[in-house]
Amino acid sequence: MKIETKCLHSGYEPKNGEPRMIPIIQSTTFKYDSSEEMGKLFDLKANGYFYSRLQNPTCDMVAAKIAALEGGTAAMLTGSGQAANFLSVFNLANVGDHVIASSAIYGGSFNLFNVTMRKMGIEFTFVNPDCTDEELEAAYKPNTKAVFGETIANPALIVFDIERFAKSAHKHGVPLIVDNTFATPINCRPFEFGADIVTHSTTKYMDGHDATVGGVIVDHGQFDWMAHADKFPGLCTPDESYHGITYAERFGNAGAFITKATAQLMRDFGMVQAPVNAYMLNLGLESLPVRIERHCSNAQKIAEFLEKNEKVAWVNYPGLPGNKYYERAKKYMPNGTCGVISFGVKGGRKNAEKFMAGLKLGMIATHVADARTCCLHPASSTHRQMSEEELNAAGVPSDLVRLSVGLENVDDLIADISEALKSV
Repeated sequence: MKIETKCLHSGYEPKNGEPRMIPIIQSTTFKYDSSEEMGKLFDLKANGYFYSRLQNPTCDMVAAKIAALEGGTAAMLTGSGQAANFLSVFNLANVGDHVIASSAIYGGSFNLFNVTMRKMGIEFTFVNPDCTDEELEAAYKPNTKAVFGETIANPALIVFDIERFAKSAHKHGVPLIVDNTFATPINCRPFEFGADIVTHSTTKYMDGHDATVGGVIVDHGQFDWMAHADKFPGLCTPDESYHGITYAERFGNAGAFITKATAQLMRDFGMVQAPVNAYMLNLGLESLPVRIERHCSNAQKIAEFLEKNEKVAWVNYPGLPGNKYYERAKKYMPNGTCGVISFGVKGGRKNAEKFMAGLKLGMIATHVADARTCCLHPASSTHRQMSEEELNAAGVPSDLVRLSVGLENVDDLIADISEALKSV
C-alpha cells in the first residue's frame, strides 16, 4: 500500500461484524480466566493486556499504524512528545553514559537533555548540525550510547543530514534517533536514510487539530544490539526487574527496543497515552497526507511573499531556492518540508511583537503544526530558558518569529500578514 492508503487502513483490520473504526478500549484492567494465563503475560511469553499503564489495545492499534507509515517494526505511544524523546534516550543511556545531540533542536528537548537528564547522570554533547566531520568525530566518547537530531529543527528549520549522522553513529556502534515531528512520514522517512529510532510529538501535524497531546517512538528493527552488547547491557543482559529476560535475545532486533521501553520504562514511569487520545490521534492520521500537502503549498506561497516584503529582514524556509538547506531538503523531502516558516521583522524583537499583535487570523499561541495559523516569538516563550549564546547555537536568534501556516485560504493569510506588517 502507498502511504495515503496506510493512513486509512494500517494498524486495524475489522473482522466480520466488528466496528469500522478503531474502538476506544477505555479500561484500566483486563480479565483472565486463570492465573496461569496472566502469568504468561507477565513473563512476556504471550501477547495480551493486563494493565493500561503499560499497554492498551487502542493505543497499540494506532502505534502499529504509525510504525507502518514510518516503515518500522514496532512502536509505542506516549503521553507527549517530550515523553517519547525522554524514553527513547533513557532506554539506552543511564547514569554515567553519554549522548550526542544536535544543538538545533526544540527548546523543550534541549532543556530535557541539558538540565533534567544531566541531573540523572547522563552527559550530553551538543554539536552544530553543520559541524565538520572532524568536529563530529571529536564529540564521541567510549561511553556514547546514541546520537539525536531533528529532521527539521524547531524553530530554526535546519534540515538535518540524516545519512551523514547515521553513518557516523554506526561507525561508533550506536543508533541514530531522529525526531521527525515537522516532516512527518508523509514527507520524510528517516529509516530510509539510516536512522534507527524515530520519535514524534503526535500533538503536532499527526493530530493536527489542537485536540490531543501525545508522542510516539518507532523502532526500525534493524540495529544489531547483540553486536554491540557491551554498550547496551539493558538490552543485552538479563533484566532482573523483569524475570531475568534478555530483551535482545528473546525479541531480536525487531522487537527488543520497544519491548524493553514498554515492559520496563512504561511500567515504571507510566507516561502512557490515554485510549481516547489515541482514538482522536487516529482521526488526524487519516487525513494527514491531504493536510500536509496543503500546509506545504500555503507555506511556500507565504514564504515567497515574505521574501519580497520590505518590512522583512530575512526569511528561513527550506522550500525557497535561495535557502541554505534547499538542496538537502530536496534530497530528504522531495515533496515538501513542512508548514512552518521562520523570519525576522526589521527592527528586531520590538517590531516582531508589534507584527504579531497586528495579526487577525494568525493567533499567538504556544503551539505549532495544526489546522489553524499561529505564530510565536520563541526567544520569549518556548526557548526563554536559553541564553543568547544558546539561542544562536540553536539557530533561534532573538528576533525570530515562527509562523505555523494553517489550512486557511492562502490569499486570506497573505492579506492578514500584509496588514500586520503595515503596522510595523
